[in-house]
Amino acid sequence: MRNWMRERMKRRKKKPTENESEATGKVGQQKPPVDELHPEPLRPAYDMEPEQDEPGFATADQRMETEVQPESPSTPPAGAPEHKPVPKAKARAPKGVVVLAIGLPGSGKTTWFKRRGVTPLSSDMLRGILFDDITEQRYQGLVFSTLRSLLRARLIARMPWNYVDASNLASHERRQWIKMAKGFGYEVHAVFFDVPLEVCLDRNRRRERQVKEDVITRMAAKLKPPGFEEGFAKITVVRVKKADVKS
Repeated sequence: MRNWMRERMKRRKKKPTENESEATGKVGQQKPPVDELHPEPLRPAYDMEPEQDEPGFATADQRMETEVQPESPSTPPAGAPEHKPVPKAKARAPKGVVVLAIGLPGSGKTTWFKRRGVTPLSSDMLRGILFDDITEQRYQGLVFSTLRSLLRARLIARMPWNYVDASNLASHERRQWIKMAKGFGYEVHAVFFDVPLEVCLDRNRRRERQVKEDVITRMAAKLKPPGFEEGFAKITVVRVKKADVKS
């Protein structure tokens, strides 16, 4: 009995050899020699595939342009027409463009589109169709929900160029258009009509159907210039000649 106990104690005190596991005491493979000065890099036990960049939108560089309104509305625009076809680009490139007009009544938005031979989705057009009066201001919610539905239909149909003729005074009003356009994979451009209030009021007085001057004045207080932080890829600023501004 004593001999058996001594033998057992000897086995317990025995230190593990090079090829024994410290955790289990089981015999395993012989450990390879280790170069402490130049250790081998750690390698995973599985095959590594080369990393690939995830595809993303091929957005164009943000850019700013400035235009000056001509003396006559019939004057053709300089340079190439704005509604040129969208060139095909890499995968996930924008499917097309949505152009938002931004400006007061009388700032020249509708004339700008006419000079380019473009028929935009227009809030005035809808007021005329729905209420027989382009100056009707009581049903703005109905007008703009219908206008957004029309744009959505064009985006579903993948029309490359889309124009929205409305005042779009503040960023929260423009946000809905931008969100919709980008949701369909479209790029958004802004055309900002930076026209003085007095010029807009003077033009409005010469119209057959006039917007009330106090309405235009209140709209001018809400007008905020567009910025690239809103999501625009291009901003065109349209101004009048100094001669058109009365001192």
